[in-house]
Amino acid sequence: MTSQNEAAPEGPPTTLSGVRLPEGTGSERQILQQWRDLQRATLAAKCEGLSDEQLRRAAAPPSELTLLGLVRHMTDVERHWFRRMWREEDSAPLYRTPQAPNDDFSTAEADKGEETLAAWRREIDRARESAAGRSLDEVATHPHRTGWRTSLRWMYTHMIQEYARHNGHADLLRERIDGQTGF
Repeated sequence: MTSQNEAAPEGPPTTLSGVRLPEGTGSERQILQQWRDLQRATLAAKCEGLSDEQLRRAAAPPSELTLLGLVRHMTDVERHWFRRMWREEDSAPLYRTPQAPNDDFSTAEADKGEETLAAWRREIDRARESAAGRSLDEVATHPHRTGWRTSLRWMYTHMIQEYARHNGHADLLRERIDGQTGF
């Protein structure tokens, strides 16, 4: 809050880590997309500046969760909701299988942050393309849950929730890795 003698900061408001906050007005779609994008940017900020080893570090024992595992998981989540649900080609999970449904959270010493983050960003781009021409009311049927249908509006809301939950994990992991806090 600024006093009468202080000038308000110029430009859009940002988080402590420089992530732009959603605008306070706009259409329902714009607001949903802005909040989803804020959550995506928050996860990226939590990974920024870390080495491959740090991204793979399970920093909150006894959990084996890592920042790189969270990015892998969100890559498959993006792929599922915005490609598999709309039956787009080449949309099988990248990191997990029916035999190993939690492998998207697992990382190995060979996993590289730059490659994993690039795959995640490609899925984000594909998700944007997939959703761009669709109405919020357009409905998709789940490929493996008979009769379960969800609208694009529901998918956006789910993605905001999914990222927000995992960004809480990312906050704790990052603090344990190098002491950085805030969003």
